[in-house]
Amino acid sequence: MMGSRTPTPHVSVVAAYARAMNNRRDSLTDLVHAWDVRMFDRTAASRATVADPALRALTTAANHSLLWAVSAGILAARPGPTRRGAVRGLLAVGAASALANGVLKPLFPRTRPGTDSTPLVRRLLSPPRSSSFPSGHSASAAAFVTGVALESPGAAALLTPIAAAVCYSRVHTGVHWPSDVIAGAALGTGIALSTRRWWAVRTEEPAALGGECDAPSLPRGQGVLVLINPGSGSDENTSDEIRAHLPEAELFEPDPDSDFNEQLEDRIAKSAPRALGVCGGDGTIVSVAESAVRHKLPLAVFPGGTLNHFARDAGVVDIESTAAAVEKGRAALVDVASVLVDGSRSVSFVNTATFGGYPDSVRLRERLEGRIGKWPAAAVAMIRVLAAAEPLNVELDGRHRAVWMLFVGNGQYSPSDQVPMSRSSIASGTLDIRYLPSKPFLSRTRLSIAAITGTLGSSATYVHEVSRSLKVDVAGPEVALATDGEVTADGRTFEFSNDSSLVLYRDR
Repeated sequence: MMGSRTPTPHVSVVAAYARAMNNRRDSLTDLVHAWDVRMFDRTAASRATVADPALRALTTAANHSLLWAVSAGILAARPGPTRRGAVRGLLAVGAASALANGVLKPLFPRTRPGTDSTPLVRRLLSPPRSSSFPSGHSASAAAFVTGVALESPGAAALLTPIAAAVCYSRVHTGVHWPSDVIAGAALGTGIALSTRRWWAVRTEEPAALGGECDAPSLPRGQGVLVLINPGSGSDENTSDEIRAHLPEAELFEPDPDSDFNEQLEDRIAKSAPRALGVCGGDGTIVSVAESAVRHKLPLAVFPGGTLNHFARDAGVVDIESTAAAVEKGRAALVDVASVLVDGSRSVSFVNTATFGGYPDSVRLRERLEGRIGKWPAAAVAMIRVLAAAEPLNVELDGRHRAVWMLFVGNGQYSPSDQVPMSRSSIASGTLDIRYLPSKPFLSRTRLSIAAITGTLGSSATYVHEVSRSLKVDVAGPEVALATDGEVTADGRTFEFSNDSSLVLYRDR
């Protein structure tokens, strides 16, 4: 017949395949919906109990994630894993809610089950009218609990039954099909787990130290000279606890108006101690550690300062365990790095040395991290400092670079492809070097995007190296050097090395 044309075999096969796939999808959709109807009707037909008004109140409390905001406030009251979990949970809730309510609901519209078959005592006064798929409440509940679990499993264990009840309440009150809840919970869980890619979970395990080494056993603390710095957060109770465990140790508080190092050296000359001790923040610890290395004396660190990054990383958890190590003579080797400034002044550091915009970034991060967590604080600080920073022209071991910031860590920090969150070793004899080049086009914008998307490791705006030494020559005026959180020197030439070892008391 004129004008007719027989379909080619290829077109027929494609059409048949498309029809088969559509039929399969429709069949699967029908199966899921049939299961939804069966489960929903079974829930609606269940007998009334005292749990009905409680579940209705709970699902209302979870509106706009208010329940999780309140929970986060409670968790954040205590610094450490619970506070980090609260911040991570809220970030996950924000992302999950935006994706569920702002993207997936419009893309996959679905009619809600309706409340006709739901007992009146369970119904919401103002049932939602948006798409039923997926459940935003379930996405937020799962996101928050999973985010908390990554940092504090114990706190998450208490919250999990509440989150599960919120998820179930969406079916119980007649506003969601069961598959909506399952999809929402899966979405929230996945979002929370994905936060590890751009905000690494900090390990609570201490860094690796060197092998055990000889240290004098000093019962009752006889022969130990302990410097206590009240200005760094140590208080009278801390001094009393040290005296209770080591009654024969010599404790002294330096005059805050005079140089700590000079006062310590004077005490060492007068008392000839067999070991040094320190109770204070990181800045105080490095001062005493420097004297310990110089006089070849072991060091006992008693946690008590405001910032105790070194003590935490070294696994020095409390005064009692340090005192026990002193009495038993248990110790291990740790690295102490140093930087020679302009060929004349040597500055030691036990954690990090930084210059460029990084010192300002560290100060801002430390002011913020108590409220919002370390990684968010670091991100906010980096963005704010970078926005006003000027690049530094430097030579790194003879290689010309223009950089925004430079970070030199004592030991090995992790992760290597993200903002460092913890230290894996303080006995490797190496320096952890990280810097932010300013040369790539739109480097600051690209750096921010890489940090948010978790792609710092492959970005040209973030460089990580490991070396035993580093020489930095600055072109132009002097720049400030910050070591262990304090500005300690100004210069144009900085020679970093990690060739000193310290005997540290630690009860393994």
